[in-house]
Amino acid sequence: MNDRINEAELIRYIAGKTKADPKQIALVLKHEQRFLEEAKPGRKGEVDIDLDDLVDYVLSRRDVTLTEPAVEDILEREMDYLMDKGLAGYLD
Repeated sequence: MNDRINEAELIRYIAGKTKADPKQIALVLKHEQRFLEEAKPGRKGEVDIDLDDLVDYVLSRRDVTLTEPAVEDILEREMDYLMDKGLAGYLD
C-alpha cells in the first residue's frame, strides 16, 4: 500500500459505501496489491490496469468468497477514494 494512503481510512470509506465486511475488503486490497506489483509499466512508466483482468485475478484467489459484483464494487470505491485524494486517475 502506498505510504500516502491510510489503509484503515480507505477500508472504512469502502465499507461505508459498499457495506462489505472490512476483512473481505482488506483481502481484496491485498490481492490487488499483488496484481499491481506484477504489472508491467508502459513506455511512460504508467501501469494500465484492466478492471476485468484485476477482478478475475482477485476472484481466482482461494480465500476470496465474494461475488464478482462485490469485488468490482470494492475496487470501484477504492478508485473513487484515490481520485478524491488526487492519487489516481483514469487513462484515456
